Amino acid sequence: MPVPLAPYPSPPLPLTTPANGSQSQLVCSACRNLLLYPVGATSVCCAVCNAVTAVPPPGTEMAQLVCGGCHTLLMYIRGATSVQCSCCHTINLALEANQVAHVNCGSCRMLLMYQYGARSVKCAVCQFITSVGASTSAAEQKFNI
Repeated sequence: MPVPLAPYPSPPLPLTTPANGSQSQLVCSACRNLLLYPVGATSVCCAVCNAVTAVPPPGTEMAQLVCGGCHTLLMYIRGATSVQCSCCHTINLALEANQVAHVNCGSCRMLLMYQYGARSVKCAVCQFITSVGASTSAAEQKFNI
């Protein structure tokens, strides 16, 4: 007996946008997927996990940082002093660009970021402590944080 063929699937419908075409994006507060939403929406329901994420008020400047615990990209309202990761619950210090400096690790050469005024910074890769302030001896670099 012949098997009936299913009709060829129709092409997907184009993404519908508001008349002015303006959309914005934010990260789902639960699963971290990128969500697109029309400007003017007050909240967005994630199609993947069904979590509802509040949309920040219009004109709110957003910033990003990488979680120190699980390396997930986090979005937060610019000016916040700390950001808690929704994946691993690590509380991350949120510094503005003018509050941080960079130095290469004295051992593995990994680029490290630290707060201005710090005397040293510990590498998360090799655990070496690099002096960034006044000069210290190699013994102090090995045992001080």
